Amino acid sequence: MACTFCAIAAGDLPASIVLQDDDHVAFLDTRPLFHGHTLLVPRAHVATLPDLPPAAVGPYFERVQRLSVAVRDAMDATGTFVAMNNVVSQSVPHLHCHVVPRRFKDGLRGFFWPRTTYADDAEREAVAAAVRGALGA
Repeated sequence: MACTFCAIAAGDLPASIVLQDDDHVAFLDTRPLFHGHTLLVPRAHVATLPDLPPAAVGPYFERVQRLSVAVRDAMDATGTFVAMNNVVSQSVPHLHCHVVPRRFKDGLRGFFWPRTTYADDAEREAVAAAVRGALGA
């Protein structure tokens, strides 16, 4: 079976891209916890964090750090939640880091994560544009 995130990274599947470079792609989650919920993936197929080559760890987390500020600012949030699953609860077996905008009393408790949707493609693309703008892209 083909990897969904590899297909997005290759441009073979549509996604609301907010950041991309030679080695990484970040895009909005299609079932976000909150609007602005972004996933960062390496372009190369890597299943879990232990599989990421040591030389790639720093550059990967530099992008996570940038996204944690951009998503917060773009969504006018108080902070962000940054998380990664490795095998257990990893819905796509391709390394990805979640960057989720957070506000006090936003309803997210522990690991109970209700999902939401965007009203339509235009709303999703407006959120992607806001995150890109906060990245300076």
